[in-house]
Amino acid sequence: MVGEYSSEQPVHAPQLPWSTRYRRPGRAWLVGPDSYGGANPGESAKCGSSSKVFAVPADPTTHASIDGTGWVQECVDRAPLTEVGQVFRMAMYHARHPDGDYRMANQVRVLDAPHAIGWAPGMEQADGGLEFGGWTWRYDLKPLDASQTEVTLTYDWSAASEPARERFQFPPFGPGHLPNSLRHLAELAADR
Repeated sequence: MVGEYSSEQPVHAPQLPWSTRYRRPGRAWLVGPDSYGGANPGESAKCGSSSKVFAVPADPTTHASIDGTGWVQECVDRAPLTEVGQVFRMAMYHARHPDGDYRMANQVRVLDAPHAIGWAPGMEQADGGLEFGGWTWRYDLKPLDASQTEVTLTYDWSAASEPARERFQFPPFGPGHLPNSLRHLAELAADR
């Protein structure tokens, strides 16, 4: 069924001392040194076919609609994501950013259509190079049948540097963000 959500209690996966993972089997995860104290509901999303679902995060023009924070304003680079190493830029806004408006340059790190896609957000430097903060976004898709896919959304900040951890609070969003993003993804996939 397209757009079906689960509200069962989260299952806490085995943890290393530095990681906190919230999940229902195969669903929303947070990975990093901080925690929500178990408050993340980790809602799951069962979406349409894996090819329809994969097409949503592989299309940067949908990212503002997937995002539940309002920070992603619009894509700058509109080309579909097709290869590891590809860079796509997003216009962003955050009230606590020194400029308010800013731009992220994301580099595709995982692309295995229609099973997985992920990227590392970074910033362009004055010399044109990219600097990454050590956090990543990743969608893993597991077909349940021809018309239904289980989606795991992972936000991993375990590689964030100490300066980044001092500058930013991790995770930078509330516990409802991943479930909201999965809900938005399911809605967008249903419209394809």
